[in-house]
Amino acid sequence: MSKSTILAISGSLRAESTNHNILKYLGDLIPADIHYSIYDGLASIPPFDPGLDTDDAPFPVVELRRLLTKADGVIICTPEYAFGVPGQLKNMLDWTVSSGSFSDKPVALITASLSGEAAHAAMLLILGALNAQVADGAKLIIPFIRSKMDGDKVADEETAKKLTEVLETFFNSI
Repeated sequence: MSKSTILAISGSLRAESTNHNILKYLGDLIPADIHYSIYDGLASIPPFDPGLDTDDAPFPVVELRRLLTKADGVIICTPEYAFGVPGQLKNMLDWTVSSGSFSDKPVALITASLSGEAAHAAMLLILGALNAQVADGAKLIIPFIRSKMDGDKVADEETAKKLTEVLETFFNSI
């Protein structure tokens, strides 16, 4: 049996953002028999251009699609910017529409921000349009995230418990 592969994507471009730190935290909870990596190419994806969305798409897009196709599941952790999805994350998702990279792919969605409700709802709509499979227990909004972190550690016990539950549900969907 081959090793499962999980691709984690942060909606924040800042390397030490709370969203990246949550993905690092989750990485520490992942069993050793699962390959887990955090995608670091979000900033390199060019603005979506339907005219370039061909078999010869820009290299960063081809690489993203390859990673998504190879992954058995995807974990997305994103902030909310101006009551919406961060622009570069939405741009990345736009590039996956024609490729079907998310089609039937198990996805866990974590929105960690001051509020997060608007971005979370928008992400669920987008992932639904992409035919991603987001199980009910693999969705989590973490409001007031900065008060629940201590540097790169999840300091709030309830949040840590909920993150573990999201992972369990997500792994059951793979």
